[in-house]
Order: sequence, then structure tokens, then C-alpha cells
Amino acid sequence: MKSKLLFGILLLASLRGFAQLGGVVQSAVDTTEVLIGAQLNYTLQVKLDSLSEVVFPEPLEAAPFEVIETFPTDTLRTQSHYLFTKKYALIQFDSGRYTIPPQKIVVNGFVKLTDTIPIQVKNVVVDTLKQKLYDIKPQIAVAKNYNAWLVRFLWACTILFFLIGGVWAYFFTQRRREIRNAALPPFERAIEELKALERSQPKVQEEYKDYYSKLTEIVRRYLEEEAKIDALESTSSQLLDKMLLLKDAGKIPLEKETLKNLKTVLETADLVKFARAVPEVGTAPRDREWVEAIVVETKEVLPEPTPEELQAKEEYQQLLRKQRQKKQLRYGLAGVGVVMLLGLVSSILLYGYYPVIDTLLGYPTKKLERSIWASSLYGAPPVQLETPEILIRNENTPPQVQEFEMGGLDQPFYVSLQFTVKPPKPGQQGQNDGIVDEQETQALIDGILETYQQKGASNMLVDSEVVTTAKGLPALKISGTLDYGLEDNVPKKRLIFSTLLFDFDKGKIALTITYEKNDRYGPQIAERITDSIDLIKEL
Repeated sequence: MKSKLLFGILLLASLRGFAQLGGVVQSAVDTTEVLIGAQLNYTLQVKLDSLSEVVFPEPLEAAPFEVIETFPTDTLRTQSHYLFTKKYALIQFDSGRYTIPPQKIVVNGFVKLTDTIPIQVKNVVVDTLKQKLYDIKPQIAVAKNYNAWLVRFLWACTILFFLIGGVWAYFFTQRRREIRNAALPPFERAIEELKALERSQPKVQEEYKDYYSKLTEIVRRYLEEEAKIDALESTSSQLLDKMLLLKDAGKIPLEKETLKNLKTVLETADLVKFARAVPEVGTAPRDREWVEAIVVETKEVLPEPTPEELQAKEEYQQLLRKQRQKKQLRYGLAGVGVVMLLGLVSSILLYGYYPVIDTLLGYPTKKLERSIWASSLYGAPPVQLETPEILIRNENTPPQVQEFEMGGLDQPFYVSLQFTVKPPKPGQQGQNDGIVDEQETQALIDGILETYQQKGASNMLVDSEVVTTAKGLPALKISGTLDYGLEDNVPKKRLIFSTLLFDFDKGKIALTITYEKNDRYGPQIAERITDSIDLIKEL
């Protein structure tokens, strides 16, 4: 009997220890009935007597519900236990009866399952008798947007310019090589061209034809430029006859072997070019060597040029240099133009058309927008204001008025900050710091209109409203449009104006801004200025 009692006590103790080791797992929702698309909060909770390792399901298997957010695990410690809480946000977009399946929670290596929770997702009921129904809104005509087409067009222009630039660079390089070769003396140029021809290895008839055309052209051009023989326009027999006459006259005393070799080269070239013959192997390199020997020997037997010939040659070389410099200048300017054009197109694609064009052309308010703005204090009580330029005090004001200005009505942008000191009303004490009294609104509007009229404004349209600035200051905003122009023969400009009126204990503060109606940057500048105004109560 005692042994059975002892066994029962040990069994209960072991079960209690196992329960403490596994912990208590619970699951709950904030509601079992939700509308379609409404958020459902699902909570998993583990209660333990000691700090243990708890692993919540990640990700949560909650199909057919969708998990839209998983919150961090929350751990709470009390005097008797630890409480681990994990929260999930679920959603379902179809009506019906669903269940959240059991979840597996690992506690100290042991898996614990939660209960299944039924959820009903309801439709949103609409009472068509009480709910107002509206007609379908008509289509709104929208101006056609050419931005996408413009971007494609600019990209096409950019690619086209790059292609043109590549072709131009290729031909420019070729042309510079030709100019450099033409600038060499005839002998050096002929030797250099023969050295370049030495690298050629013709194999078929067309290649031999091109080879011998270049070979005969080199020797003919050299004889024409250096020996003053009409060689380029002469046939092979005519050229040989002229060479024999000059040899007999003693002007070009070439060896007979040299003239014989020249005759052989010319005859071989005629057969290749006109009879489509193919010379034997080794003939082409030999003919090139003979032509080089002819050029060298001609150079040696020609008499030295006279001083007059040298001077004429020097003048001719100077003329060629000037022509080359002019061409290089034209090519350089064309290259700079292409680079500038490509840079312009790239900038427009990156920043937009108007920002780039207005920056290049010096749009007046674009300069103000891009300038370094200054934040300063003005008047009493001090008002902090950020403007593109420091406001300058107007000395031509009555004693009770302080005014600080930037620009004027005749300029693209005008800013005026005016302080008007007035005696307090009977029985009014302390600071007001509110908007102007409604009874004074019309009087203030009339005063502003009269001020604009005195400066030359006409055709004014005015509106007023109570606003709160970005700094939280209540104000009366008087805004509208007007025409301004002092000269009769010049069309008047249509301006947008706005005045913010603030009350303080001794008077009023007025911030006035005007700019042209079609100004692209005026609204942004005006908004930045009005958002920066702040009344400094303590210094």
C-alpha cells in the first residue's frame, strides 16, 4: 500500500514537471466575424514557469488567410511565470466560413499545437434604398502628353549623333593621315608608301591589280613632283620615251639598267591591270624593290634646287600649312559643336527641357531659384524670413511703417515685408498674435488695392481667405491678379500677387509677393518664402 502511494506521488510530480517544461500554449483572435478586407489580429501565447526557448511559426501557415504583417515577439516577466506573445495581422478578400489551422510552437524542443479557430468573413451589405447612387462620371478631356514621344525622339537624336560622330571621326582620321602624307617631301613620302606596300602579300588577281596600281602610282607621282615629268597622265610608253629624252639631254642621267627595270615594271603592271594576268611568284616583291631603287637613284642624279626654287617651295609649304590649320580649326569647331549638342541633349533627357534651357538662357526667376538663399530677421517684433536675396529697407516710408523689399513690380519677382505700428484700440491689452479682425478685412483689401493702384496697377481681381502658414501662424491671405505697366507703348504684364496679413499687439505685418502669371518658377519661390515666415517671440 505504501509503495502504491509513493508511486502515485512520483507520477504526479513528473507530470507537473513535464507541464512546467512544456508550458501552456494558447491562441486567440480579436473577433470571429470580420468584413471582407478587414484586418484580423491573431495572437499566440506561451506561459512558462522559467525562461525557456520558444520558437513561434515563421512564416505563419494561416491559409486561406493572408498574413499582411508579423509583429515582434513580446516577453513579459511576472513574479510567478514568463509570458511570450506573438501577434499576426491576417486578411481575407472572399466571404465564407474559414478556420485558422493549428500552429506548431516549439518549446524547449517539444512541439505544441494550438487549437483550430473558426472565422466567418461577411460581405459588406449595401442598402440601395438608403445609399445614394450617382451617375458614372463623364470622360474628362486631357491635353495630349508628348513627353514620352519627346523622350524617344531625343534618344533617337542622341544615338544618331553618336553614329554621325563615329563616322566623322573615322573619316577625319583618314583625312589627317592623307594630309600628313601630303606634307612629307616627295622622296620621303614615296619611300614611306613603298614600305607600307611591302607588307602587302597579293594572292589573287584583284589583289595583284590593286598592288600594281599603287606601285606605278607611287613612281609616277614621284617623277612628276620631283623630276617635273608629266607622268600621271602619260601611258607607259610615253613615260619611258620622256625618261630617255631627259637622259640623253643630261637632265636625269639614269643607268640603262634602271630604265630597263622601270620598263619591265610598267609592262608587268599593264598586263596585270588590263589583261588580268597574274605574275609569277616573287615578281611583285622584286618589282617593288626595283621601283624603290628607281626612286633612290632619281633622287641622287637630280640637280640641287636653286635658291629661287627653294624659296618658292617654302612659300608653297607655308600655304599648305595654313590650309591645314584652317581645316583643323573647322574640324575642331565641328567637334566642339557635336560634343556640346550631345551634352545638351543628354542634360535635357536627365533634367528636363525647361530646367536646362532656362539655365542656359538665364531665365530670371530660375536664377533666383538656384541662388543661395538667406534666412534673416526683420523688423520688430522680429520676423524670420528666407529669401533668394536679402531684403533692403525702404527709407521712403512714414514713421509708423517699416518696409523691407526685394525687387519691384517692374521686375520678374517682388517681395515686400511691411510692419505697420498702430495705437491699440480702447480696452485692448496684451498680445493678439491672431488674424485680422473680420470688420477690418474690407478696409485692408481696399488699402492694398489702393497701394497697387498708386504704383501703376490696374484691372485687379481679388480674393481673400483665412489660412495657417507652415509655421502654424494664422493669417488673412489676400490674393489675385493685376495688370502692371507704366509705359503706354509697352503691353502691360499680368501679375499674380498675394499678401499675408498678421496681427500683433502693436500693429500688423504684411508679406507681399508678386510675379508674372506665366512664370514657371514663381509659384515654387513664393511657396518657399511663405513657408519660411515665422514670428520670433523670444530671442
